[in-house]
Amino acid sequence: MPQSRLIDFGSYLTIALTLILFVSALFLKGITHDLLLEGGVFLVSAKLVLMTHKQALIATELRAALQRIESSLESRTDGASNYRLERP
Repeated sequence: MPQSRLIDFGSYLTIALTLILFVSALFLKGITHDLLLEGGVFLVSAKLVLMTHKQALIATELRAALQRIESSLESRTDGASNYRLERP
């Protein structure tokens, strides 16, 4: 996954939609106890987007580590066996 595309369109859409709903609730309901509920929903959405970003970074690191392991195994076998890793 390229570095510039770690946050996808769905994440941007989730952030924008949640922010729009939060601001509209602020104007419609005013500053009341319900604002805490709306703020909590906004924070949960932001947390989900951050977790998705972190998981994408971890997946990229794991993919690189697996490629290093695969190349190490291939260099040890030197083509003597029919060992081959399947790539997705």
